[in-house]
Amino acid sequence: MPVTLINPEGLPKPDVYRQLSISTGSKIVFLAGQVARDADGRPVGEGDFAAQVEQTYLNIGTALNEIGGSFDDVAKLTIYVVDWTPDKMALLGEGVTRAAEKMGVDPVKPITLLGVASLGEPDLMVEVEATAVLP
Repeated sequence: MPVTLINPEGLPKPDVYRQLSISTGSKIVFLAGQVARDADGRPVGEGDFAAQVEQTYLNIGTALNEIGGSFDDVAKLTIYVVDWTPDKMALLGEGVTRAAEKMGVDPVKPITLLGVASLGEPDLMVEVEATAVLP
């Protein structure tokens, strides 16, 4: 695996993400923001935040599998959430956990979480961008 994740001494050590990723691979992959759509472009989890999070993570895994990688190769995620409030954290974790179980990966990555007013389509509650490093 070309990405090592750590929490450096002197920084907080959160359970849900890591502060730092170190890449040793040679191919950097920038994945467009993934949303809650299936392979045919149909909405997934309408009105269900955890289901939408799950689908975005699964879509990231699918994209990386297509080029010979996996979700384990993700070095950094940026998560955009419509109308973010702290009470959504449990649902975010639920969706991430379900996706990780389906993919058989450790989903804990460095993240930046941003609350936004809206996304590209009105039914979307979350969008996730990924940067990955492959050997």
